Amino acid sequence: MVMNPKQVFLSVLMFGVAGLLLFMYLQIWIEEQHTGRMEKKREQKAIAGWGSVNYLQPVPRIMTREKIQEHNTDQNPKYHIPEDPKKKKENLLFNSERSTGVLTETSHSQREGQALGKTTESPTFKLIEKRQRTKTLFKKFREMNWPLDIHPLNKSLVKDNKWRRTDETQEKRRSFLQEFCKKYGGVSHPQSQLFHMVSRIYVEDKHKILYCEVPKAGCSNWKRILMVLNGLAPSAYNISHDAVHYGKHLKKLDSFDLRGIYTRLNTYTKAVFVRDPMERLVSAFRDKFEHPNSYYHPVFGKAIIKKYRPNACEEALNNGSGVKFKEFVHYLLDSHRPVGMDIHWEKVSKLCYPCLINYDFVGKFETLEEDANYFLEMIGAPKELKFPNFKDRHSTDERTNAEVVRQYLKDLTRTERQLIYDFYYLDYLMFNYTTPFL
Repeated sequence: MVMNPKQVFLSVLMFGVAGLLLFMYLQIWIEEQHTGRMEKKREQKAIAGWGSVNYLQPVPRIMTREKIQEHNTDQNPKYHIPEDPKKKKENLLFNSERSTGVLTETSHSQREGQALGKTTESPTFKLIEKRQRTKTLFKKFREMNWPLDIHPLNKSLVKDNKWRRTDETQEKRRSFLQEFCKKYGGVSHPQSQLFHMVSRIYVEDKHKILYCEVPKAGCSNWKRILMVLNGLAPSAYNISHDAVHYGKHLKKLDSFDLRGIYTRLNTYTKAVFVRDPMERLVSAFRDKFEHPNSYYHPVFGKAIIKKYRPNACEEALNNGSGVKFKEFVHYLLDSHRPVGMDIHWEKVSKLCYPCLINYDFVGKFETLEEDANYFLEMIGAPKELKFPNFKDRHSTDERTNAEVVRQYLKDLTRTERQLIYDFYYLDYLMFNYTTPFL
């Protein structure tokens, strides 16, 4: 039987549709299998042991897009976080009997009890016990409410009345941040990004401090303070820049296992120090691009000049020196940047996650010494330890202030200035910074 062209066409079409459906089915099946294998591997790593080993590998440092609508003063926020009801929760992390209870309750006679007693000494039983504890910890962490509850500051060590005004300011900042975070949504599943969320937080166990590092907001001197509190140096004034940033003397929160992270987040005093976003941006540019730098010039400078400077000379393309502020801003605002973001100009909302990790203390660079010294007294630091006020690098340069910022913004169009504000919009709002004159 000879098929006419119409029948041939219909047959080919049917085979094509069937092939497409089969391909789609296979693709979905393969993705499900891959996801299942990855989850199984992660769980196997998590239950492999219990102690100083991390049970979850740090997640990739992928910056997620903010799930928040543009701010309009005459419009209600689109996203809302309802207040979590206060519930009394059983602490499963340290209940060592919970994992063995099932086994001990199964004994029905003295003989079985004696046999079980021998079993508990075996490596197999200990491994089962460790796995049970780890699974319990994972379950606890999955059920953990975010944002973490905010706790009243312990001010019992503050004896001097001179801190009264500083304390009032601090309470206002905390309340403002907490109210802001109630109005806007955050990461829908924070547990999946846990190690990234805490990757900028430094730990000082003796005084039970967690400090989230915000570059260009006094972080170098804060690290010096943490080193002194840790007993690594007698004074903050004789610690070099390289020792602070490259010595790896301080521990970060993501270096601990889940138990260690959970315990510290819920019991330590958490502090973050911030700065006016526009000032911080200009300060970062001056530090990294207006002085010789063996990293930022070849890595960032070359890429920025190549993409944003028409007819760039060969020398600039080769060494990456001489980046102009306007070119730097074009890079910052470009959704297809030739090189990724950097912590020195990343938003605080993506460095420290203030709406998921409720910080007990919110300091500002504009009142850095006053805030820092009040915090040190509050945590019971040695009386002779004061926050250093020296400039970490380029000490002869004028500090970046509002007037310096205005000089840099003059080279930008009104639209560019507005786009910078939009970029740091969340930081301006959550830390109650005044909208700059654009």
